[in-house]
Amino acid sequence: MRKPPFLFTKIPFPALFLLLVFSLTFQVISQNLDAERSILLDVKQQLGNPPSLQSWNSSSSPCDWPEITCIDNIVTEISLSYKTITKKIPARICDLKNLIVLDVSYNYIPGEFPDILNCSKLEYLLLLQNSFVGPIPADIDRLSRLRYLDLTANNFSGDIPVAIGRLRELFYLFLVQNEFNGTWPTEIGNLSNLEQLAMAYNDKFRPSALPKEFGALKKLKYLWMTKANLMGEIPESFNNLSSLELLDLSNNKLEGTIPGGMLTLKNLNYFLLFINRLSGHIPSSIEALNLKEIDLSDNHLTGSIPAGFGKLQNLTGLNLFWNQLSGEIPANISLIPTLETFKVFSNQLSGVLPPAFGLHSELKLFEVSENKLSGELPQHLCARGTLLGVVASNNNLSGEVPTSLGNCTSLLTIQLSNNRFSGGIPSGIWTSPDMVSVMLDGNSFSGTLPSKLARNLSRVEIANNKFYGPIPAEISSWMNISVLNASNNMLSGKIPVELTSLWNITVLLLDGNQFSGELPSQIISWKSLNKLNLSRNKLSGLIPKALGSLTSLSYLDLSENQFSGQIPPELGHLNLIILHLSSNQLSGMVPIEFQHEAYEDSFLNNPKLCVNVPTLNLPRCDAKPVNSDKLSTKYLVFALSGFLAVVFVTLSMVHVYHRKNHNQEHTAWKFTPYHKLDLDEYNILSSLTENNLIGCGGSGKVYRVANNRSGELLAVKMICNNRRLDQKLQKQFETEVKILSTIRHANIVKLLCCISNETSSLLVYEYMQKQSLDRWLHGKKQRTSSMTSSVHNFVLDWPTRLQIAIGAAKGLCHMHENCSAPIIHRDVKSSNILLDAEFNAKIADFGLAKMLVKQGEPDTMSGIAGSYGYIAPEYAYTTKVNKKIDVYSFGVVLLELVTGREPNNGDEHVCLAEWAWDQFREEKTIEEVMDEEIKEECDRAQVATLFKLGIRCTNKLPSNRPTMKGVLKILQQCSPQEGHGRNKKDHEVAPPLRNDTYPTTYKL
Repeated sequence: MRKPPFLFTKIPFPALFLLLVFSLTFQVISQNLDAERSILLDVKQQLGNPPSLQSWNSSSSPCDWPEITCIDNIVTEISLSYKTITKKIPARICDLKNLIVLDVSYNYIPGEFPDILNCSKLEYLLLLQNSFVGPIPADIDRLSRLRYLDLTANNFSGDIPVAIGRLRELFYLFLVQNEFNGTWPTEIGNLSNLEQLAMAYNDKFRPSALPKEFGALKKLKYLWMTKANLMGEIPESFNNLSSLELLDLSNNKLEGTIPGGMLTLKNLNYFLLFINRLSGHIPSSIEALNLKEIDLSDNHLTGSIPAGFGKLQNLTGLNLFWNQLSGEIPANISLIPTLETFKVFSNQLSGVLPPAFGLHSELKLFEVSENKLSGELPQHLCARGTLLGVVASNNNLSGEVPTSLGNCTSLLTIQLSNNRFSGGIPSGIWTSPDMVSVMLDGNSFSGTLPSKLARNLSRVEIANNKFYGPIPAEISSWMNISVLNASNNMLSGKIPVELTSLWNITVLLLDGNQFSGELPSQIISWKSLNKLNLSRNKLSGLIPKALGSLTSLSYLDLSENQFSGQIPPELGHLNLIILHLSSNQLSGMVPIEFQHEAYEDSFLNNPKLCVNVPTLNLPRCDAKPVNSDKLSTKYLVFALSGFLAVVFVTLSMVHVYHRKNHNQEHTAWKFTPYHKLDLDEYNILSSLTENNLIGCGGSGKVYRVANNRSGELLAVKMICNNRRLDQKLQKQFETEVKILSTIRHANIVKLLCCISNETSSLLVYEYMQKQSLDRWLHGKKQRTSSMTSSVHNFVLDWPTRLQIAIGAAKGLCHMHENCSAPIIHRDVKSSNILLDAEFNAKIADFGLAKMLVKQGEPDTMSGIAGSYGYIAPEYAYTTKVNKKIDVYSFGVVLLELVTGREPNNGDEHVCLAEWAWDQFREEKTIEEVMDEEIKEECDRAQVATLFKLGIRCTNKLPSNRPTMKGVLKILQQCSPQEGHGRNKKDHEVAPPLRNDTYPTTYKL
């Protein structure tokens, strides 16, 4: 008999069998991977071969591709989020028979619900933040294993199919922000495993009641149905939601009372009800000892605050603001050992404040404003040293400010306006190291102004009190003050020249005091000043011409003083919305810019004033006699001859000086190019004259200079580093150079070179022909300037505004997302968005920018930066900032583009962001808020999208603002050229609204 081969004679049969099985298995696995790779490469091709999938190739295993996850060498997960996909998902993807997870979120995918119902093993499906349209398939229950479904932020419409109620394995269902227009399917109540259910921001649904069937969801922990057009009462069946941790039914039309049994659920950890138009009483039987946060704010709740709240020994936050609650605050609430936040403002509460607040817990926020409370402030609010803010304005509180608040080093803001407080202010309040705002107006406080303030203090409001004495010369140390309101006190003496050194001041109100003497002429450093009121004092002398250089000034009131002489013609250069010069001793002709009916009440009780046109109720300026004219002409000729002689001598001396010293001076300048340039730096230096001056900002003057070699126009910013100047401007200069020299982006202004010596520093930029967005939006109110006529002749139409918004967003997004170290601009505003000849937007002025050393780790700023009306509200709480402060400021710019209003001109009382939030809450139509100049020809849907985006960007809570990347996506969706024709939807959804989502009583 023939012997078998040696190999088989040496291997036992069981081992041989295993070897054969392994060999066959390996061969099957290899063939399966080849097949799955072929499927995936086909999918890639049908997706248009996006560059983001370049790692998908025929020479590597799919299990090694970043977007693919395998189990036992079988493809089980595909993650294609943020891949800029613009094509439909091919049905071929379901040929991957073991696919469990499919994530295509945050793309630009169009079309109807993808053809993936044959993916029979699919458990996780994420389609959020795309451009899907049409209905959800009526047979979606074919995906019978589905456990996780998220369709957030698309354009799905029609009814939510009842078949969803047959997906019995679902534990996560998010249908947020779509175009559904049916009713809520009661069959969702059959999903016994459901833990998280979110159907918020579907306001096109037919008005309907909250389905009582939802009460059967025993495992439900999270229910979010904000703005879902819900009507009626909260069903009693909700008492059965024994696992509920978060309930958000905000911005609906629910009514009735809160079911009493709901508040006894032992597992309820977060009870968040922002229920719009909810009425009735709060149940008094509250035994939920595990409750950590209660928010019943922004409702129509009535009755008293239940004493049962005091039994919640784990409660950290109690938010009952914006209701109609009455009665006294239960004393036992102040005894809760975990209480950190207590907000009951804007109610009808009365009685005294419980004295134990702050004594037993680490109280941080205490807000009781706009009630009918009386008595004194609790003495122990800061007993644990954690208090951040006290807001008790608009009550009947009295007595003195507790001395303990003067020792509270954690305090960021104190707001006691419009009460009956008296006595002095504890000195520590002025100097608390992190204090940002002190608002004490409308009381009977007395004492003198402090000579020293906390370095971050930016807002001081002490109007309508009894403060007395002079303004201290040390006021020059108040360098971060942005708003100073000391109206209607008993302050006296001269206005010190040191006051003019407050370069960051935007609002200065000193009216109704006893100031005398002349107004200092050295006021050119008030470049940010927007509002100046010195009326009802005893000021005399001439009105300083330097006021005309304050280009940001829009409100000027010098009435009821003793000013004399002519009104400086330079005032006509200002964009003055309000001008009051009445009841002085002024004489001569009113500047021609003010000789029209808009200023008919601006010059009353000045009998020596006159006009050339009969538009104001003033006499006409009389023509002078002939002899007088001849005499004046002789004097004029004589004076002009003398002037020309002086000029000739001066120019000769300058010429000689330059001939002798040109070489030495020329070499003293350091020239640092950042691009390939052909420049004559001496030509630039010699062109920095007043005739070429085009702007002045907080960090220097800007000149328009022609390059004598190429003829190209340049913009040159000059910062002088003389001894009188502190190091702040030099630091800004170095920061701007550091940032701009490294950035290359089409929507960020290009820094061409730097020229510097020991006394001056120059930044040379590309010149932007159309100047700033601010000039085009608000320049129509200006009455002189080289570009006023162009502003009048050209209305910034809607497509141009949208183009500008997209361009600016691209620049900021690049700074935040694409730089090696993320850059925070810190001073985003319409005047820092420059426009080229084609109205392409570029971000400019990085003097306040700060580079983050480590991504995601906020940096501590040395002081409050930014511009009034654009400053994010978290500056009132902390100096820790991140990219969301730029998002807030950009949101204000969006609101400017839509409404045409200025950032600090929402209406008489609020800034633009607050005004916009008010319009949004009042459900005003877009017609009621949009700029009149764009009403005739604009896409209403686009305008509404930008207004809502501006609202979201200016959310009080930074975490609820989108990122600049998300903002850019939304803007691009509005433009067919930018967004691949996507539907005009907001495609980045913020989390559910929590406490502090709406504007709180903390002010900037």
